[in-house]
Parts: sequence; C-alpha cells; structure tokens
Amino acid sequence: MVKPGLLVVLMPVGVGYLFKLLFKWHVTETSGAEVVAGMLLVGTITGVIMALFLNNSGGAWDNAKKYIEMGNLGGKGSEAHKAGVVGDTVGDPFKDTAGPSLHVLIKLLSTVTLVLAPLFI
Repeated sequence: MVKPGLLVVLMPVGVGYLFKLLFKWHVTETSGAEVVAGMLLVGTITGVIMALFLNNSGGAWDNAKKYIEMGNLGGKGSEAHKAGVVGDTVGDPFKDTAGPSLHVLIKLLSTVTLVLAPLFI
C-alpha cells in the first residue's frame, strides 16, 4: 500500500503546482485548483465504482462456493465445487482487502486535495 498511498498524496501536489504554473504563464485558462478538483472528482468516481465491483464480485464468488457446498450443482467433490474453490480463492482477497483499501485511498485523496487546494490558486 506504500506505492498507492504515495500516488494519492503526490499526484494532487504535482498536478496542482504544474497547472498553477501553466495558468500563471497563460498557457492554459484552467487554474491548478480547478484541475485538482476535477482529478478529485474522477478519482472518487473511479474508486467507488472499482471498490463496489471488488466487494460485490468477491462476495458473489464466496456465496457461489457456499451454495455448491450445500449440495447444489453436484455438491462437494464435484467439478463445480473445484471451480467454486478457485473462485473463492480469488473472491476472498477482493472482498476482504482490495475493496476496503480503495475506500481508504479515496478518503486520503479527498483529504489531501481539499487541504492543499488553496495552494494551487
């Protein structure tokens, strides 16, 4: 989580200062604060959609294995159960780690962006 954390902290700073200088030099009509606000908007939307996908798909794979273990689709020991175990192996990290960690990154991105936004005007 170090690299994603650094990306979330350093990107608003780099993008904000870059567009602040470009606005100051009359290269663009968009200030750094506006660009960072747009980056926050896109990052939040993308992060929420990805976190929802990871949480829901991981839970679906976990529930599919449980459904098969209840005796449906051949029960334990069947080919469907073997496939369900493989799906559960992928689904558990999705719902337990990847999805919730994206929520933390979204909060960090919004906090850093909103705190530093006055520096980019």
